[in-house]
Amino acid sequence: MDNKAAQHSVVRRSSPTGPVTVAYENKVDAGELRQDDAQFALAAKLDALHESLSSLPPVPVCTHKAKKSSSTSSGPLLLSLERTLASTQSFFRKMFDLWSFGPPPRGIYIHGPVGVGKSFLMDLFYASVDAPEENQSCNKNSHSHAKITKRRVHFHEFMLEVHHRIFVYKQKHPRDDALPIIAQQLAQEAQLLCFDEFQVTDVADAMILKRLFLLLLDLNVVVVATSNRAPEALYEGGINRSLFLPFIDMLKDTFDIISMENSSVDYRLETRADGQSYFWSNEDVYGKINDNIQAQLEKIFGGNASGTEAEIIPVLFGRTVKVTRLNDRCAWFNFSDLCYQPLGAADYIALCYRFPVIIMERVPQLDANHLNEARRFVTLIDACYESRTRLVLTAQVPLDELFVEFEAHVESNDGDGELIVNDKGGNSSSFATTMIRTKEGKYYEWSATGRVGVSLAQFSSANDLAFSFRRAASRLVEMGGKEWGRQ
Repeated sequence: MDNKAAQHSVVRRSSPTGPVTVAYENKVDAGELRQDDAQFALAAKLDALHESLSSLPPVPVCTHKAKKSSSTSSGPLLLSLERTLASTQSFFRKMFDLWSFGPPPRGIYIHGPVGVGKSFLMDLFYASVDAPEENQSCNKNSHSHAKITKRRVHFHEFMLEVHHRIFVYKQKHPRDDALPIIAQQLAQEAQLLCFDEFQVTDVADAMILKRLFLLLLDLNVVVVATSNRAPEALYEGGINRSLFLPFIDMLKDTFDIISMENSSVDYRLETRADGQSYFWSNEDVYGKINDNIQAQLEKIFGGNASGTEAEIIPVLFGRTVKVTRLNDRCAWFNFSDLCYQPLGAADYIALCYRFPVIIMERVPQLDANHLNEARRFVTLIDACYESRTRLVLTAQVPLDELFVEFEAHVESNDGDGELIVNDKGGNSSSFATTMIRTKEGKYYEWSATGRVGVSLAQFSSANDLAFSFRRAASRLVEMGGKEWGRQ
């Protein structure tokens, strides 16, 4: 077996390789990774994209104009002439770019189970692409190419940002079309977008994705995305899914789809969880934490709390979240503080930006009796994972018993979805970003309201819910390592 691996190593090194493959092989040689054929093949695909970025056309200058109402002083005839001129200019600019650079490279959509290395390989690719400030020190022997702006972001965080930009724009221009302006802003900020955890569980996201992506592609933006869903399984079971199907067709037509579905090893579970981030006791979870665990939590908390005053953390859409026990680096909560309240991803992301360490006490076993709480908890785990925030938990059961499986299905009655849960199942919805406005003028994420038939049944399929539990358990193991976290 070892001789076979050595022979394979010689063969793969005898042919020219790009920067992603080189970085991957170096980690294998250093003993940081085991060689994986699916990962090696993906590295080669990413190398091909890396090479093609050298001929990437520039982002064209925006010619979009905000829609004017019929009462505009310029008059409908002049407005029509302006739009015709803008369209003509856009056509000739595209022809010039095609003649000078060729067509922009196709994006890559990578899907497969949890922990098989999708995000890891994408991150190697992302690191190999030179941003303008990084490219200045490159020499001719490096794998450098034309300067390109880039951004790597969790897909849900990106969509939260898009919704927030739309919200802000509409405050000033309520009748104008915000999406072309926002697409131009995004393209100017980053011509390479790398999305982690591409998933669609929100009707608002589903309705704008096709148009947003077409606008970005039209602006010569290249997208690389990882997902646990094949394109045809995106937004499965979602409300008005028929309106989303054209996006799936567009994705298949304009992206290279790479499957890692045959990879069954979850490499995260091989991480030794020895970073003292998960504590459990078989006492009543709402009773007193045992003294030994309490002492360890106090040690992790480190330092005194910052007086008696709470801190108000700003959140997107003009909302805030309150922290009552904190110091400069750590916030301390009960499970009920963050998961029984109408909080969502935007709140958790704001907390992660503010604190490198979050302690959460009294996490219950999550079963069919804690659907909405479990969904929020999974969302918090995802936010901590993406921002490398250390999440320290105390629970009443061991980690491998934290998420109890159950079955769920959706029944419809007069157009209103209702979630029916059978007591043996495993599901928590993943992200959703629709914002609703209350009578008092406050904005909340629809997914955070805990409304049965809205946050769960209408926006997520049972498969998405079940997967969220598996991903969360896998991530908690990885996040328990000694090296996890940020300074």
